[in-house]
Amino acid sequence: MTETPLATLPTTRRAILNLLKREGPQSAAQVATALLLTPAAVRMQLVHLEEDGLLEHRDEDGDTPRRGRPTHVYVLSAAGEALYPKRYGDLTTELLGYLGGPDGAQVDALFEQRRQRRVEGARPRLSNLSFDEQVQALAAILDEDGYLADAERLPDGSWRITEHNCAILTVAHGFSQACSSELSFIRDALPGAKVERVAHLMDGAHVCAYVVTPPPQ
Repeated sequence: MTETPLATLPTTRRAILNLLKREGPQSAAQVATALLLTPAAVRMQLVHLEEDGLLEHRDEDGDTPRRGRPTHVYVLSAAGEALYPKRYGDLTTELLGYLGGPDGAQVDALFEQRRQRRVEGARPRLSNLSFDEQVQALAAILDEDGYLADAERLPDGSWRITEHNCAILTVAHGFSQACSSELSFIRDALPGAKVERVAHLMDGAHVCAYVVTPPPQ
């Protein structure tokens, strides 16, 4: 079985993260007491975890001014929280199953509503841009949506949009509407352009990629 990112961390750092996940904000002294470590050893590990972006610290009393040196409490950052499994995809798949599964008309309608919402959100950001700028702006939108996307101009003047991550992979495995909706969204966001999917995670590729040909002049 492949180790999770959390499992690959040194034992003490993993213990600190688990403590903060279970108990919430803790000072260095509280962490040291809970883990039976010296405060100096804990502070060193907290510094490393914060440098790695897995922790954040704040004053114990928020923004209230304090005399002397403020006491910091440590909490998991967004990256730290991401180390712990989130089963949102499984829940979504389960809920969609209650609507009739992959062949359910209600499921089709939900994905269509999602596509329309995304198109409506993209249009203002793409308006008044040249075609090349539209493609780059669309890639930025996909990246913001969690698809780790980028756009590369090809020698023939077309573009390749690559999604290096599928933000809804668990759902896509069970519902083909997720993939067809994605393709339709890109086509609707770039009206007149020819959009062809040339790589697909569901077919065994390591990315999803689309070649976008500009509209005829």
